[in-house]
Amino acid sequence: MKQEQINTSTVVRVVFEEDVAVAIIDNPPINAGSHEVRSGLLAAIEQAKASPDVCAVVIIGAGTTFISGSDLREFGQPIADPQWPEVFAAIEACQKPVVAALHGAALGGGFELALACDARIAHSGTVVGLPEVTLGIIPGAGGTQRLPRLTGIPKAIAMIGGGERVPVAQALSLGIVDNVVTADLRSEAISWARSMQGQKRRVRDIAVPACDEASIAKAAETTLRAGKNRPAVRAAIDAVIAAKTLPMDEGLAQERASFQSLRVSREARALRHQFFAEREAAKHPAFDKAEVQPVKRIAVIGAGTMGAGIAIAALDSGYDVTLVDQEDAALGKGIEHIHGYYGSRVKAGKLDAAQAAERETRLKSGLDWSIISEADLVIEAVFEDLKIKKDVFSRLDQVARPGAILASNTSYIDLDAIAAATSRPQDVVGLHFFSPANVMRLLEIVRGSATAPSVLATCLQLAKRLRKTSVVSANAFGFIGNRIYSAYRRQCEFMLEEGATPLEVDAALESFGFAMGPFAVADMSGLDIAWRMRQSLAATRDPAARYVQIPDMLCEAGRLGQKTGAGYYSYAQAGSRRQVDPAVDEVIARARTAKGIVARALGAEEITRRVMLTMANEAALLLKENVAERPSDIDVVLVNAYGFPKWEGGPVFWARERDAAELEKDLDWLAELSGPGFVHGDVQQLLS
Repeated sequence: MKQEQINTSTVVRVVFEEDVAVAIIDNPPINAGSHEVRSGLLAAIEQAKASPDVCAVVIIGAGTTFISGSDLREFGQPIADPQWPEVFAAIEACQKPVVAALHGAALGGGFELALACDARIAHSGTVVGLPEVTLGIIPGAGGTQRLPRLTGIPKAIAMIGGGERVPVAQALSLGIVDNVVTADLRSEAISWARSMQGQKRRVRDIAVPACDEASIAKAAETTLRAGKNRPAVRAAIDAVIAAKTLPMDEGLAQERASFQSLRVSREARALRHQFFAEREAAKHPAFDKAEVQPVKRIAVIGAGTMGAGIAIAALDSGYDVTLVDQEDAALGKGIEHIHGYYGSRVKAGKLDAAQAAERETRLKSGLDWSIISEADLVIEAVFEDLKIKKDVFSRLDQVARPGAILASNTSYIDLDAIAAATSRPQDVVGLHFFSPANVMRLLEIVRGSATAPSVLATCLQLAKRLRKTSVVSANAFGFIGNRIYSAYRRQCEFMLEEGATPLEVDAALESFGFAMGPFAVADMSGLDIAWRMRQSLAATRDPAARYVQIPDMLCEAGRLGQKTGAGYYSYAQAGSRRQVDPAVDEVIARARTAKGIVARALGAEEITRRVMLTMANEAALLLKENVAERPSDIDVVLVNAYGFPKWEGGPVFWARERDAAELEKDLDWLAELSGPGFVHGDVQQLLS
């Protein structure tokens, strides 16, 4: 029988079900562990503790989840009491057992709360984890001390240092949860609480399982390497290992001190900035009220690597897909690519055979464009050439059904020029995927001058279903990402002219944190791609602007990158490691001589500084031109698609961390080095 309900705060209420007090956390959308939640839970424990009729407590989340993390807005300022350690101490001190009833996600502080309880009952489909290292911090309320008591040191290192999210079946096998249920979670948790007969089973009282030092060292080395040796990963590993020798309270104190230090670090600020920026990028109030069109079948035009990747992404998200190409061999290769992908997923245990087969049954293919008429959304993924794309869209105008969305995967071509090839420019939009399209997280959604709000709203919903991070860009050359990347690459070419080598530039930027340097990227993607772009712009280029001939000279020599065995570097075979090639030094020397440039040494600091200033300057120009809607959108694009180190926040965050007057002075210096054609951005665009 349910008895009285007590609200201990606006987000926590207690319902007494006979002899069990059920504390319900109701802080939508993710039940974040805010100050109000912590206060409410502490009051709930005190009430249950004081009630002679209560034998146990159950903590459960309302809505679709338990607690999916802490309120990150608190982390940039002093955290108000009560903090989690005080709440957890009260749970452990309470003489009555406390059971965590988990569903949806129990992450970060939510999972630490569960570990502080005496038992954990989870609904099927739950995931648990301590992903704090992805935000530049470590668990700060006992996660590094309690988890190893259940899993052992090596597994705790992997979970915490790797920020792993663990499915409930694995959590059960590891002893992290006590039971998994498919029936009513609340009833099952209450029954479990009663079955404990008032007995406490605190995780803190469990001894850390014995383990040899070699296993611990191996786990630490593997995790540190995967975590790129970031400070939070190192601190997490140290804290977990300390659980082996330190008394519990001492271990908790050291963990908390490390957490408090890390949460106010620049790296943690940068990662929080990126976290909020990604969530903000998906919000577009202007399109909130626009009608979202139903999309069931997606047609993809072009069965190459990009087209096949887009098809896989759509199939994985439950869409029906039609793959079309004009050549039978190309279509066959694309279908083979898709089939091979699903075969590899099954072999790796990522999908079972039935799931893979079901996805492949939703794929249709053909050479006859009439089958496109069934599609609600058509995505063109053909060669990056305006004439070819206009021909495709002119043909789509004839075969696609009225009202179907026509999307181009162009990476830099004028979307309005493409839309002009149709009689329905309001239905045309840019969907710029990044290769491999089924892996890369970013989707640039490009609005043309006539793109209808309902089309943009539908594409934003599509991005969510594809599990992509979306950013809306206005129609401008290169949109957001390639516009900044072009300026970045051009500045690096200036530095080659002035005296740097490709290896020196790449090494400096990779040391800063970029996934790859610009010349290694160019070799991987092919130098001819940028070459064609430069050729298309030659007629409109300012003849007075500084222009570097080196990449053109390499292309003219047949050095197109890894696919030809030579580009900025040489390659013994496709996929082999890059080798410095004296022939490239000769090309660079000839280009310098032709301009009368005397080579000088450029250090890593100057290389990195010039690149960062270039990106920040171009970001200011994009904002001035209203190409990007928000400064933070630029950071989302660079981090998620261009290998910019996430722990640096993005070029806008980088600029905002600097004194405005010094930044202005640095941009003046950059303008002088860059020569004619450099356009100086307005620093205030970055800081507002």
